[in-house]
Amino acid sequence: MPVLELQGLTVRFGGLVAVNKLDLAVEKGQIFSIIGPNGAGKTTVFNAVTAIYQPTEGHVRFEGHSPKRPLTWRTWVGCLLAGLGTALIAVVLSVNVDKLWAVSIRNNYTGPRNPFSWPKAWSDAMAYIAGRGETATMAAILGFVLGAAGTYSVWSRARRTPDVIARGGIARTFQNIRLFQNMTVLENVLIGMDRFFSGNALAMALRFPWVRRQEREREAKARELLEFVGLKSVENQLAKNLPYGDQRRLEIARALATEPRLLLLDEPAAGMNPAETGQLMQLIRRIRDRGMTVLLIEHHMSLVMGISDRIAVLDYGVKIAEGTAEQVKNDPKVIEAYLGKEEVH
Repeated sequence: MPVLELQGLTVRFGGLVAVNKLDLAVEKGQIFSIIGPNGAGKTTVFNAVTAIYQPTEGHVRFEGHSPKRPLTWRTWVGCLLAGLGTALIAVVLSVNVDKLWAVSIRNNYTGPRNPFSWPKAWSDAMAYIAGRGETATMAAILGFVLGAAGTYSVWSRARRTPDVIARGGIARTFQNIRLFQNMTVLENVLIGMDRFFSGNALAMALRFPWVRRQEREREAKARELLEFVGLKSVENQLAKNLPYGDQRRLEIARALATEPRLLLLDEPAAGMNPAETGQLMQLIRRIRDRGMTVLLIEHHMSLVMGISDRIAVLDYGVKIAEGTAEQVKNDPKVIEAYLGKEEVH
């Protein structure tokens, strides 16, 4: 079973088809690269996998299933309550809210000798509604359907969001570095471990012993990750003060802090010099050796050809080739996509 499987993945923006019926299967333990000219749809694929974009068509399966927030009894209770609340509002509006208010409350309970009584107010309101039973019934049914269906529709879209994807075991980096620039290197990695902290705001404010123990454990784990990517010596520096290559490695460390099983790297070598690129190649191999699967977008062909187990090539959102490095670099369609086609006069 592939770790990641894309089946007929299509992403449209109005009339623009950014990704067109893409089929892809990434096996466990692979370093799989997606390459292609600028505008080929590579980052759009990443955004669809990580739920930043919702696929227009097709399926994204991670470890055999679509990563979504599970349905629970709370979901159905919420839809039921929303439906009932909307039904009540619809009934009140349909039988004329001004007259209902006047009959049940304002006119009946004025003056010191006529105190307000909730039971009598409710009885009067029900009697007023009962006199308009057909209108009230239709409004209640329509209100309930709209309220419950609307709530379920909104919730169903929230089943597949970036936080759900991250909690499910997929982490990513970005083409443009997205660090917390005014936080330290260590703090940036700790942010990636946020979901592992089980305390609430009150417990953390009061600094209970188990909260302090949890923080010490996470800091030790964060320092281990910084040592793994080669940034242990700068853990107390602000992220914005790091060289560009170190910022790239810090972003990888933060992604690893979520303990993913699939790591997506979007142009991690962008802006790196040859020495830094070589170090990055070694780091990606060591990440794979830790048991993770890596999906990579990159324009540095020496890096891609040097570490990839398998490569897929996109052009205008369509997969034009897939195979080993040797197969891909000799494919005529790939050569044409990068270098163009010679015109015959």
